[in-house]
Order: sequence, then C-alpha cells, then structure tokens
Amino acid sequence: MKYLFQFLRLCFLSTLIISCSSSNIKKEKEKPVIISNKSLEYEIIILDIGFTLYLNTIAKPINYYSLKFLENKNTIYVTNWNMRALNPSKFNSSIYENVIEYRPQVNYGLEVNYKLFNYFQFAQQKYKIRLDGGSGLSPNFN
Repeated sequence: MKYLFQFLRLCFLSTLIISCSSSNIKKEKEKPVIISNKSLEYEIIILDIGFTLYLNTIAKPINYYSLKFLENKNTIYVTNWNMRALNPSKFNSSIYENVIEYRPQVNYGLEVNYKLFNYFQFAQQKYKIRLDGGSGLSPNFN
C-alpha cells in the first residue's frame, strides 16, 4: 500500500510538471503563404490564419488538377471576389479586403494557379461563401 501511494504521488507530480511545461510552450505563428511568379513580377501574400494548414493537409496535390482547369476556376473566382471587394457596402469588407489582379491571358504558371485556387477553396469553406457564381452570391456580413 505504501508503494502504491508513492507511485500515485509520483504520477501526480509528473502529470503536473508535464501540464505546466506544456502550457509554457509558445505557439509558433503561422507564416504567410506567398503566391508569386518572379518573371511576371506577380505576388499575392495570404495572411489568413489556417490557410497554411489547409494547403499542407487538405488541399489535393499540385498535379491533381490540370493547369487549364485551375485557370478557368480562378478566372471565375477572381471575377466574383473582385465584384465583392469593390462593393464593401454590400459584402463583408473584412473578407474581401483587396482586389486581385488576375488576367486570364497571362500564363502565371501551375504553382500560382494552384495556390490561388486553393485559397479560394479555403476561403469558401472558412467563411461559408460561394465564389463560383452559384446561389452563394448573397451578401455576407458574418
């Protein structure tokens, strides 16, 4: 019985030490995702919390979609995004903070299109919006 008490006391102390030390661990800040094409001098910096995790864990691999598919989707998404960004009295300006300059005739490359497409996928999920021209074009004041 004496050993059982000492064992339980030791377990309690080690649990206390572990819980105290784990609460002192500083959480690493999420780094921004940079979407860029140096040769085109094109860059988007995404600071939206959770996007890095989404890109690394949920997004399909970079070669899952064709470049043409990504370009077509991004053209639609950017058009709807910009329409909302230019109309802050109707749409939530904390979501649609900036207009995105994306020209369909420019070849931004696979990486830019992939990350941009996945940001739109992430934003639609996080903010419960639709950017594909579907029924989700109602104002969003969440």
